[in-house]
Amino acid sequence: MPDFTAVLAQIKPKLGCVADNLALIEERIQQAIIQKAELVIFPELALTGYFLKDLVPEVALRLDSPEILRLTELSSQISIAFGFVEVTDDYRFFNSALYLEDGNIKHLHRKVYLPTYGLFDEQRYLARGERFRAFDTKFGRMGMLICEDMWHLSSSYILAMDGAATLLCLSSSPSRGIEGESLGSATAWQKLTTTTAMFLNCRVFYCNRVGYEDGINFWGGSEYISPAGESVVRAGLMVEDNVTITVDEGALRRERIFSPMLRDENLFVTVQELKRIERERSQ
Repeated sequence: MPDFTAVLAQIKPKLGCVADNLALIEERIQQAIIQKAELVIFPELALTGYFLKDLVPEVALRLDSPEILRLTELSSQISIAFGFVEVTDDYRFFNSALYLEDGNIKHLHRKVYLPTYGLFDEQRYLARGERFRAFDTKFGRMGMLICEDMWHLSSSYILAMDGAATLLCLSSSPSRGIEGESLGSATAWQKLTTTTAMFLNCRVFYCNRVGYEDGINFWGGSEYISPAGESVVRAGLMVEDNVTITVDEGALRRERIFSPMLRDENLFVTVQELKRIERERSQ
């Protein structure tokens, strides 16, 4: 695979304002096209804002909605990943993410792990996704995660076993905890993304939003992690930002030769032992 250029669009969506957010996303897409980027990644629920609560049915979109069709059309010029609220024909609502490429929907991911603790109340308003699947793109095989998904180690593992060499994590992570001079949530995410990349020999694009909703601040800090687990570039904290990355395909090859964790992973043993645990728990 050749090298490619990607943009992490660290934006500040307006809560419940789909039209305004679509305009903002289009603006960032056009900027990325001018930069000659080939992929642009937006945060979780970029089209709607995060703390929606009873607004969920009002902002939800079908896959054939004009807003989705407009972004799909733009993907003929640049590949696009973004988050939104999806409504299905049977009126279930999902925290979803789309990957658009060459004027088509290449992949839809519905958030599997809906946090319902502390600040979070997603299970009250949203249905759970039921699968993790890798998918092919012009930049190789990828997998998508939405925020809390990544905190369950099996999620990234499944995608890596399904052939994903690149993980896209779309996030709306609020600021929590001060640790000395650092932000606890930022430190925790940085540890998670670097460890995931290192142990799965994969790239990680982490795109987090910024701004305030109901007095709660989102911290940003979007970053690209190399397959060696190194943070190559990181966006600013608490500010809207655009981070441009030229992805070195050779880095993936070098890391998988130097540290072949993925090659040596024994999927047979993993599946065998998980089935045993499942049997024992059901007794």
